[in-house]
This record gives sequence, C-alpha cells and structure tokens, in this order.
Amino acid sequence: MERINYSIVDVFSNGKYTGNQLAVFKNAGNVPDNEMQQIAKEINFSETTFILSDSKIDGGYDVRIFTPNEEVPFAGHPTLGTAYIIQNEVLDEPLENIILNFKGDQITVSFNNQEELIWMKQNEPTFGRILDENKISEVLNIHKENIDDRFPIQEVSTGLPVIVVPLKSLDAVKKVKVNRGKKFELIEHTEAKAIMVFSPETYNSKNDLNVRDFADFYGIPEDAATGSSNGCLASYLVKYRYFENSEINVRVEQGYEIGRPSLLFLKAGYDTGKINVHVGGKVVKIAQGEWFL
Repeated sequence: MERINYSIVDVFSNGKYTGNQLAVFKNAGNVPDNEMQQIAKEINFSETTFILSDSKIDGGYDVRIFTPNEEVPFAGHPTLGTAYIIQNEVLDEPLENIILNFKGDQITVSFNNQEELIWMKQNEPTFGRILDENKISEVLNIHKENIDDRFPIQEVSTGLPVIVVPLKSLDAVKKVKVNRGKKFELIEHTEAKAIMVFSPETYNSKNDLNVRDFADFYGIPEDAATGSSNGCLASYLVKYRYFENSEINVRVEQGYEIGRPSLLFLKAGYDTGKINVHVGGKVVKIAQGEWFL
C-alpha cells in the first residue's frame, strides 16, 4: 500500500490548539487531483496543502491548496503553515526566505527568528465593487445602523477576493448570523465569495481589530484565521486611512466566536504608489503521520 507523509500545524497560533488548523502533505506530486480533493474533504480543515516535490521549480516550491469543497489559487494560513514545514522538514539548512508557487502566483515567506513570526508578502491589492449596505445588513442579519458608513463595503483582493464590511462595535460583530440563502444570492453576482466583518473593539485590549470571516462557498461556515482576507483588510485600512494614516502595523484577533482564538499581524503602506501588504503570525506543529493512498 502506497503511503504519504503529512504534518498538522496550527497557524496564526496563540499556542497549542489555537489558530487555524492545517494539514500539509509532502512529495504529493503523484497524488491525482480528485484524491487531493477527497483527502481535503476527509480531513475537513478549512484548507489542506500538498507540496508536490522537495525540489524547487522556478526558484520556489510548487504547492496546491484545497478546501473541503474545491481547490483555491491562494490562501493565507496555508502559505505560512506550508512554508514552516518546508523550513523544518524539507530543507537541510534554514533559509531567511522561501518562495511558494501557487496557481495564483509566487508568494515569498520570510522568517523572523527574533519575533518567532513568519511573514508573507502578498500581491498588490485590487479594489472592486462597492456594495449596498441594505443588502449586506440582510445577509449578516444585523441592523444597518451597525455598519460604519464612514467607510465603504467593498470587494478587495490580494489573490483571493473577499467582501470587507466595517462594523461599529464588537457587539455588532458578535450579533452577525449569516443568512446563507441571501448570501448565496449575493455572491452569484460578485467575484468575492467570502465576507469579512471587522470592528475597532476587541476581546483583548492588546489587539487593534476584531474580525470574523464567513466562507460557506468553500465549505467553511466561519474561519478561525484568514491570512488572505486579512491581507485584503490591511489594504483596505491603508487605502481608506482607517487609522488616519497611510501606513499600518496592527494586531488582529479572529476565531473567538468559534473557540479558536487566533492572532494575526498586519503591516501595510504605500511604496512608489502601490500598497505593499505583509501578514504574519506564529506556527505550532501539532502532529505528523502517514496517509494511506
């Protein structure tokens, strides 16, 4: 019976059993596409990654990402978790930077040993449609007065688009209960299939923002920590000067509502007219084993 090695890590972790879970499979180049999808559904984490080979191609490592429902071109916490496994289980000696080749693009991951943080540099953001607050309030099952109308509700992407929704308070964030039917009606007409809400009030006073991310389309009713969406959020915060500044360096908490408290670090600002986005966090290894193919 053929076997393949895998590891499980918690990404954007506050410690063991926090953050977002990720299964990483190594030397998976011979695994058929449909079996990768079946494995991801069997594990049922928000994402599972497959490192196709221990060898570099075009300067980076080929990686594929699957949610329980489908393959995606890019995602944040799989980027950090997969880079961590390459750094610790594939390379003979550690590197300061590792490049991952995704279907969406190449992403560079940097290791900061002093902070014990891993950082990814995301793609330049694009800003799409601005959406109506009445429709969004119906989707989220909250009164539109809870939406901070000083800022737009907008589709943003650094590789995987999301609808960014500014709310006024932590209480408003807690009240969100997605109307799945209305949400799927909405995303029939949008590029983004996930919704991220955020507020300046937090559970932990050390943090700057609280967020929740809803991605039913991908088989993830609510995500514990979403690196791609937080990269979009970082871009949004800079573009609209949410903190009255064109640069940010903030701590974001996520996952509290589903019992998986997570911590993400966002840095972003303008450079030669473009917004540079970096998302960072800690990774903790939980387990490793063999999978029977």
